[in-house]
Amino acid sequence: MSRKSDELQGIDQRLLTVTRRYWGFDRLLPFQEEAMECVLKERDSLLVLPTGGGKSLCYQAPAMCLEGLTIVVSPLISLMKDQVDSLRSSGIAAAYTNSSLSIAERQQVADEVRAGTTRLLYLAPERLVSEATLSFLSKVNVARFAIDEAHCISAWGHDFRPEFRSLEVLRERFPHVSIHAFTATATQQVRDDIVESLRLRNAKMLVGDFDRPNLNYKNMPRCNRMMQITEVLDRHPGDSGIIYCITRNDVERIALQLCDRGYRALPYHAGMEPDQRQRNQDAFIEERVDTLVATVAFGMGIDKSNVRYVIHAGMPKSLENYQQESGRAGRDRLEAECVLFYSGGDFALWKQMLEDRPDEGRDEALESLRQMFEYSTGVRCRHRAIVEHFGQSFGKGKCGACDVCAGDLDVVEGAEGIARKIVSCVARLGERFGGQYTALVLRGSREKRILDQNHDALSTWGLLAEYDQQSIRDWIEQLVGQEFLAKVGEYNVLEVTHAGHQLLAGAAHPQLLRRKDSRRSRSTEKTAIEAASWEGVDRDLFAVLRELRRVLAIEQGVPAYIVFGDETLRDMARIRPTNLPSFHTVRGVGEKKMRDYGEQFVEAITEYCDQQKVSTDLSASAKS
Repeated sequence: MSRKSDELQGIDQRLLTVTRRYWGFDRLLPFQEEAMECVLKERDSLLVLPTGGGKSLCYQAPAMCLEGLTIVVSPLISLMKDQVDSLRSSGIAAAYTNSSLSIAERQQVADEVRAGTTRLLYLAPERLVSEATLSFLSKVNVARFAIDEAHCISAWGHDFRPEFRSLEVLRERFPHVSIHAFTATATQQVRDDIVESLRLRNAKMLVGDFDRPNLNYKNMPRCNRMMQITEVLDRHPGDSGIIYCITRNDVERIALQLCDRGYRALPYHAGMEPDQRQRNQDAFIEERVDTLVATVAFGMGIDKSNVRYVIHAGMPKSLENYQQESGRAGRDRLEAECVLFYSGGDFALWKQMLEDRPDEGRDEALESLRQMFEYSTGVRCRHRAIVEHFGQSFGKGKCGACDVCAGDLDVVEGAEGIARKIVSCVARLGERFGGQYTALVLRGSREKRILDQNHDALSTWGLLAEYDQQSIRDWIEQLVGQEFLAKVGEYNVLEVTHAGHQLLAGAAHPQLLRRKDSRRSRSTEKTAIEAASWEGVDRDLFAVLRELRRVLAIEQGVPAYIVFGDETLRDMARIRPTNLPSFHTVRGVGEKKMRDYGEQFVEAITEYCDQQKVSTDLSASAKS
């Protein structure tokens, strides 16, 4: 039996045929086969897979195996367009209908649906449940529903949208049609809520591994924000990346400062004129700029696979949000960097915003914020912390892809003694001051405000004079994250907790970390995944192919990743095909894309290899 047949042995032959033909894949990712089988057997299902796990293929591939129309519920117009453009580029009859289309365009979509030529139709939840749409769909061959971003249906989720609740009508109006829910982020509580709200019957629940080993996580206290951000950008010249900010003002300010320093960056937030916001998003998707500085809503509505870094210039309000936003990096399963710059001020800002909410859900939101701050300041492996937050065990030792496990942080010797001095200082200050002031006292500062209040006479004044101010501030944040201290009130005044009193009594044992000097840091070293993803790749040829992709995308008016993803370009630069049969062995090259782009890419590869005198048509690696 051939290598390709071995890889898909046991998988429904219909799936094998369509995944090869349309997507050029000869291997499915974990949980994809099980999810596809549910669709083929018309069994309701819920699939939870992290971003990059290939959820979309789980309903797209079966739609090409079965008769009838697949309705895909999607919350954002831009996401619909990206997915439909990508499907059409692979030769699949897909469509969407929303307010961005003219009346004539919507009529054409309706005619094609009636004629049975459309295989997948994308709709927003509010349009789907309108009486006009339900009546229309009752007269065509609707075979299944796929609910994308299904966590939006749950009030316990991080992105609750009331319009999703109305989807419960689907079971009533289409009692014999299977319903399949898909999401990247859902705790057990959210999963149960999705099943109940959609009234799924005998649903199979598939929950993938929440770990994203291709993401390299780093958490740092925010001190010189612009310098910290540019250090990350300088590690990724020419790569696409997103910078997330809490406020619109921060978005505008950071984008402007980056442009002033010569970086190609644009802002994106809801306060901009819609046309300008769309132009900026298009420029990012089409790779005319490298970096988009945005509020957190950005990214959910695009399908851009080659984001190589995500920076949070401020702390998100929950780990669910952070997992979703940082997960927009590396959707092609290639290496990507996720850097979080946090401060106590972020905690205070979110806390104030959340406390202004109505009572419903406020306590849960505040608890999620506390967990996020604990993660930010924590001393545990970042991958382990995220995975265990979602109720899974982390079966590895060191992940090899975070600042803690990579050794960028040193365990502080004598941490217990340092922590006692900090907590004691908070107590002797009468629990009336914040972290910055407390650190100044511990450093032995002679600022006027300290002398005026005679705090230089405290027994804790100058106890940590041998350490720099930033290190002391970091340790204070770590002690808050470990719940030895708490921040209270509008001004984040420090208080000693019960655990803090136990620490003073010698009954608790904190751990403190100190970030290494950046010149000694391993943060710029390649992770194992990054090294493996580049193995055998001719980087200069990859750059040539990337430029060809950019030119073709501009000519056709589509995002560059719709032509080919980075993973496919790297495989081309690894195999170096100089004829169409060899080109078709590249993973991610389906039949239509071979017809559309094969000759141009083969010509570019042949020309490069002739000039550089390098070997060609090497053995193809297994498609994925």
